[in-house]
Amino acid sequence: MRLLNPIIALLGIAFLSSCTSNNVKEDASLKKYFDDNKVEGTFAIFNNSLGNFTVYNLSRYKDSAYQPASTFKIVNSLIGLQTGRIVNERMVIKWDGVVRLFPSGDTAKDWNKDLTMEQAFKASAFPYYQEVARRIGKDTMQFWLDSLKYGTKKITTSIDQFWVDNSLKITPDEELGLVKRLYFGQLPFSKTTQEIVKKVMVQESNANYTLAYKTGWGFKENGKAIGWMVGWVEENRHPHFFVLNVEGQHDLKMFPVRKNIVMGILKQLGYLEGKM
Repeated sequence: MRLLNPIIALLGIAFLSSCTSNNVKEDASLKKYFDDNKVEGTFAIFNNSLGNFTVYNLSRYKDSAYQPASTFKIVNSLIGLQTGRIVNERMVIKWDGVVRLFPSGDTAKDWNKDLTMEQAFKASAFPYYQEVARRIGKDTMQFWLDSLKYGTKKITTSIDQFWVDNSLKITPDEELGLVKRLYFGQLPFSKTTQEIVKKVMVQESNANYTLAYKTGWGFKENGKAIGWMVGWVEENRHPHFFVLNVEGQHDLKMFPVRKNIVMGILKQLGYLEGKM
């Protein structure tokens, strides 16, 4: 693990603009988790209580932007709730009867049924959130993207596709900053709206830790797979915000790869034991 040059540490990193060279570290040892899973990528985690920031592959973290894929469900949920297009996390949208498949060819069983918002969020159900986006409408969606300064803020294609077709892009740094502001209720939405989205992001909770995140899976213009996992791990009521971005071959087994890398890194860094 090496300390970043103070100029590099502060230059061009929106989330780290208030950090100093003493609390920003680049950890090259994390590369093995990407190599073991045959992907390239970046990982970063911010210890909010100590103000310490650890990052692997700094240039990709701060300089490279990718489609948000299903991590956009965080923002889609916030806007839907704020505008009343989603009443609450229990609101059901009926299944349209179309059987969807994952890129692997497997049937998306958790999508092909009536779903509540919470179920759709956890199952990352694309059709549900396509309908939410259509109900929000392009003008309202654009207003909120501009208000949030979300990535490139562009809706250049259809309202129900723009976050998965490489027209809208966002950096890992921006993704991490968004969930940090969400956790502390600092986004331009009501407290109730932010609390609902925080709640549905929780994926694991036990005596040692609470793990909250949203995943994403899409494809670059060249066909390579892009994966995300962004959220926080909370131990002893102390939040630690993280983001993973990976890139691999089109047929990459994205579901296990993301989880393997994140859990491996968190364990190496001392998380998941209730001691942080």
